[in-house]
Amino acid sequence: MNDDTMPVDSHDEIAAFRSSTPTDEPVVPAATHLPEITGKALILSLLLSVVLAGANAYLGLFAGMTVSASIPAAVVSMTLFRLFKTSNILENNIVQTAASSGEALAAGVIFTLPALLILGYWQTFDYWQTTLLALVGGLLGVLFTIPLRRVLILDPKLRFPEGVATAEVLKAGAASSGRGNGIRPLMIASLLGAWAKFGESGLRLWSEAAEGAVRFGSTVFYGGVNLSPALLAVGFIIKAEIAAVVFAGGILGWLILLPLYGLSPDSQPSDALTTARMIWSQQIRYVGIGAMLVGGLWTLVQVRRPLLEGLFRLRRSSAGVFAARTQAVASERTEAIPRTERDTPLFVLIVLLVAAWASVMLVYQSVVENMLWAAVMSLAMTTAAFLFSTVAGYMAGLVGSSSNPVSGVTIATIMLSAVLLLLLMGTGHPAGPPAAILIGAVVCCAAAMGGDNLQDLKTGRIVGSTPWKQQVMQVVGVTGGAIVIVPILSLLHAKYGIGVSSDSHPHPLAAPQATLMASLAQGVFHGGLPWALVGLGALLAAAVIVVDQQCARRAGGFRVPVLAVALGIYLPFKLTAAVMVGGLIRTLANRQRRDSSEAEGIGLLFAAGLVTGEALMGIFLAIPVAVSSLWPWISSDPFQLFAVPPFGAWLGVLTVGLIGWQLYRQDSGSDR
Repeated sequence: MNDDTMPVDSHDEIAAFRSSTPTDEPVVPAATHLPEITGKALILSLLLSVVLAGANAYLGLFAGMTVSASIPAAVVSMTLFRLFKTSNILENNIVQTAASSGEALAAGVIFTLPALLILGYWQTFDYWQTTLLALVGGLLGVLFTIPLRRVLILDPKLRFPEGVATAEVLKAGAASSGRGNGIRPLMIASLLGAWAKFGESGLRLWSEAAEGAVRFGSTVFYGGVNLSPALLAVGFIIKAEIAAVVFAGGILGWLILLPLYGLSPDSQPSDALTTARMIWSQQIRYVGIGAMLVGGLWTLVQVRRPLLEGLFRLRRSSAGVFAARTQAVASERTEAIPRTERDTPLFVLIVLLVAAWASVMLVYQSVVENMLWAAVMSLAMTTAAFLFSTVAGYMAGLVGSSSNPVSGVTIATIMLSAVLLLLLMGTGHPAGPPAAILIGAVVCCAAAMGGDNLQDLKTGRIVGSTPWKQQVMQVVGVTGGAIVIVPILSLLHAKYGIGVSSDSHPHPLAAPQATLMASLAQGVFHGGLPWALVGLGALLAAAVIVVDQQCARRAGGFRVPVLAVALGIYLPFKLTAAVMVGGLIRTLANRQRRDSSEAEGIGLLFAAGLVTGEALMGIFLAIPVAVSSLWPWISSDPFQLFAVPPFGAWLGVLTVGLIGWQLYRQDSGSDR
């Protein structure tokens, strides 16, 4: 920062800065200097950010949910770095920081940009536009959380549970002399998850779900469960309490509303299962849209006070920190600011922000072909990205980044952006819905990154990392994820299809959030939303909010998050059922666990391995499709043994059941 940027009054600013520094000593004291950004850390960071970005992209498109990868990345780093003569806890923290940034960016991308395919605006993913939007969104998420670091991670009300848990894993690894204890369950689970996906989607030995429907009188009843180890793992990771709330939404949508709407004389397909799917697609999912919309707006209402308080404290804290830094430089006493409190300089932040804003405005201008509209879009995007990065950071500190309602703030962004653009462009403008999606895409990436970054900075605060070095590696992780996300999405689109059924892809990846965003943007500009059903969903969401507020006033801690219920209504029931099974596995294992600390950690690593293995195999199976488009004589499905799965769902039930049993054994400690 320029020495003349802020006037220097006295040494009191440095004293104030020191007095505001927490008294709890980090694992590595500020006076100790250890290597952090090393060659091996940089290489492993890029590799893991790419792998985990791909895994989260698949999971989000498939299930509509993503999971945090900080702890698995930390375990992999600790295990591999023990093969070297020198390594330390700060190197391992740097690796997990960059790796988790890659997977967080993937969540922001897949929740929004596939909507452009669903709207028909793109036929394939545009590489440069997608990469630039992802990079700018991720970069804004990093930059906006830098001044928030001291404001939020030092707030005693914000525990940052995942950041603290990751720090405990790093501390335990630094204190342990064992080799490879953590990576073994991770690798075994990855192989099991990969095999299950290969058997179902590669060899076509069994169906993807055990499902069915029956007619009862004049209506229809549906039941089913997806045969996916990754979904079991998701339920295991989010625990039975949240899984049960999502499942309750599924029961409301599929077992109550669907039979009621099945009484309509309009639903007359040939078989019950087709009828059930049609009723959900044409009616019930719009109830979910209404519930998600209210849930997104309620998220903003919930965080209004913390947001205003955080902005006020940010202004005061930033002034004090920048004044202290200026004083230190002017007096040639840079040691006045401890190593563990040095953030990226303000000048660098400003330059990067201006570059990001200008880049994204060019993308917007290419879509709307009007510089004034593009400038308005860029201003709306920047404002929303800053506000929602703050919201995401606060919520990550409160409930953890995996429970961060990013989809809720993105829904609100797209709705407000669509209304703003409607006032500018008028009704029926063909560029309106894509423009709203493009604003939401950058904001979603920024919000996803905001929550994840502050979790990582909390971890760094505990172990004694240097903040500016973590922030550099967050940019590295964002860059790695942005570069590879388009090839990954293109492979998945070619193999499975995304969001829209077709003759070649009758059962595409559902892309629930992206489908929702497309419906909202299209509905604002061109109509077509069944507002009666959306209104019903809004009323149901309002009722859930009332119940949740009643629960909040009682002791016990059980809550009913409205977005979780709305997601359950909106998702296919077979997905929520599988997530519920995973949550029950964790509950049963908890009751039988012998060593609560070690076994639970191994169970979480095993669950993370199932997600990673299935996702990477799903991407691998898509490669022949891309190759066959270049060389038609190569089969696009070279592993397929049967056109129709010969074992129906039963072999899949057996396979996934055995994997679930092994997950239970790992978590309960019964196999050790």
